[in-house]
Amino acid sequence: MSTNRLASNLSQYKSLEFIIGALLTGGICLLVIFADLLFQSADKIDLSARLLAPFAHPEHIFGTDPLGRDILARVVSGGAISLQVGFISVAGAVVLGVVMGLVAGYYRGFWDVVVMRFADVQLAMPFILLAITFIAIVGGGLANMIFLLIISQWVQYARLVRGSVLSLRDREFILSAQAIGVSNFSILFRHLLPNLIGPVIVLMTLNVANNILLESSLTFLGLGVDPLTPSWGGMLADGRTYIQNAWWVSVFPGVAILLTVLGLNLLGDWLRDSLDPTGKTSR
Repeated sequence: MSTNRLASNLSQYKSLEFIIGALLTGGICLLVIFADLLFQSADKIDLSARLLAPFAHPEHIFGTDPLGRDILARVVSGGAISLQVGFISVAGAVVLGVVMGLVAGYYRGFWDVVVMRFADVQLAMPFILLAITFIAIVGGGLANMIFLLIISQWVQYARLVRGSVLSLRDREFILSAQAIGVSNFSILFRHLLPNLIGPVIVLMTLNVANNILLESSLTFLGLGVDPLTPSWGGMLADGRTYIQNAWWVSVFPGVAILLTVLGLNLLGDWLRDSLDPTGKTSR
């Protein structure tokens, strides 16, 4: 009886985890998509309305910044930048990492040594050092930020996929496909890849949240997107000077980061449990 009750409570917790994660993530995505219809321009300056407190004016329910720009509009506009960085960088890292991992795990030998040794070298380099070096050479900006995250994270997917391919390449269904003359391309992408989708999707979901945090952190330090572009990290950096007198300038962007990352992590945890009920998938 107690076992059944525990299983029921666990099932309810997973359902609640999914609902909260989906509502947070979906709500933020909808706000970003329809931002132009719902909010005024994030770059509209009104010096007569500078540093208005939250709810002090009906047109600025989150208050205004030192230039009189609406905080709510800038938070939503900054969400578009953060979500772009998160999703596009993860998509690029997945494509590069999955291909490298498939090739290394299936062909082994020379390709395995080259890919994995290059991955080991990159993993040995701290991310912040890689970021500073990269930005010092090519500069900041949205496109460069996305490219930086791609080249810093493809290794995770390559190692995950390679390990799975090594455990599958000698299974009966692969050996049978090789015996009847199926091409290596078909074996890689029609037989092996579908068996790897679950762990890759879980890692993708968690890395989107991680990349949003990395983008905000680097932008806060002045190493991210253009300072003139509304972004959560940039708003945090701008608001630190006014934290004692105008807390809302930095608090609301911070809350937006918190809710977005929380929603994505909840979805990632739910996906991990759903795709691997035994709990063997690593975080």
